[in-house]
Amino acid sequence: MKSRYLAAAGIAAVLAVAGCSSGKSSSGGSSASPTPAGSSSASASSSANTASGTLTVWLQTDAQTGWPKEVAAATQRFNAKYPNVKVDVQYQTWADHLTKLDAALAATPPDVVELGNTETTKYMATGALADITADKGKFDNSDTWLAALEQSVTYNGKLYGVPYYAGARAVIYRTDQWQGAGLSNPPTTLDEFLKDGEALKAKYGANDPNYSALYWPGKNWYGAMSFVYGYGGAIATQDSSGKWTATLESPQSQAGLAELKKIYDALSKAPADSDESKQDSIMAQGHVGMIYGNGWEVGVITGPKDKGGNPDLKLAAFPMPGPDASKPLPSFLGGSDLVIPAASQHKDWAEEWINDFVGNTGMTALVNDAKVIPNTTSLLSLLGDNAFAKAASNSWFVPTAKNWADVESQNILQTMLANILGGKQSIADATKAADAQINQILNGS
Repeated sequence: MKSRYLAAAGIAAVLAVAGCSSGKSSSGGSSASPTPAGSSSASASSSANTASGTLTVWLQTDAQTGWPKEVAAATQRFNAKYPNVKVDVQYQTWADHLTKLDAALAATPPDVVELGNTETTKYMATGALADITADKGKFDNSDTWLAALEQSVTYNGKLYGVPYYAGARAVIYRTDQWQGAGLSNPPTTLDEFLKDGEALKAKYGANDPNYSALYWPGKNWYGAMSFVYGYGGAIATQDSSGKWTATLESPQSQAGLAELKKIYDALSKAPADSDESKQDSIMAQGHVGMIYGNGWEVGVITGPKDKGGNPDLKLAAFPMPGPDASKPLPSFLGGSDLVIPAASQHKDWAEEWINDFVGNTGMTALVNDAKVIPNTTSLLSLLGDNAFAKAASNSWFVPTAKNWADVESQNILQTMLANILGGKQSIADATKAADAQINQILNGS
């Protein structure tokens, strides 16, 4: 599995090339540190000083290798308040952590668990996680959490976790070709983006029949839905009764898909029936001017030649622009959440440790030292001109419906997009078919 964060060295390199082209304390934020319900500050402090036991925390090995100092600092802050509570941090791997978690939930669960943000819905829907809605104000910066990360821990209007860190998508481009086509500043609107892409195509595509100014695999649904949300549409919405309604047929959603098709037809030679899994290695082959990808793909593209990379390429990045210059196109946010199993006997401790780790002080250190995209818009500026951080400022997330995973596994969006971009169906017909399938799945038992 690809690392879920952009390594410090990699993001520093992106910041360097992108720059050529284009708080509060841990007790601050939304409220003070967690205080047990019904307790005065003095009695809570006394209780914390005498509390004893073990708080078990499951984090992924990304933290062990990428920011162990920040994990240790969080525990140190926690122990300043709970001196007799031992924090047992156990590192897990993405390959088997869910299998281990399912077993632990049936026996003795950990108190804090890191989940990939697309994994959280399953556990919210089954009641496996603690409802922390009433405690949201205890967490620093909870009023400025990244929108898509907050959505990933929200189910039926209730909060079941705290955003940890994010990964966003941006346009990765070759600076030599950009300059060779007479281009300078990154585009600020999609019209400008298309015009710049056509300049690349005219310069480098005339003698290269395989050239794509923008390599856009047809089944790239994460990217395609950014157009849907950027034009005011959505995959599906939920009403107050809990019913989901697919909305890809809406005028706004169709307008976004029409814009994508216009750009795809003009700039991309990628097959309509392909996905984005190999777009980075394809760009490394030298026939591509731009892709819409994750930050870690920069390292793949410029990696060693014996691993399919091309270290000679010079790259930079910019957020995919929106319909106007007011904000970039919304980016799907990957990343991680921190949750508390409902069966944990130490909810107050867990909330305190989480805030010590990803509250304002801890998150600031994570951004400065590990260069992760923070969980809050209030700290994005710490990453300077980084394109992926800028892209994260405007984001979207998949519907947090209990059956959403079935929509993905049945490739409904991928099929719809392949049919639209491959010319097999009109946008109206393809979205109508997709909506019918999504409605049936999301509202099924």
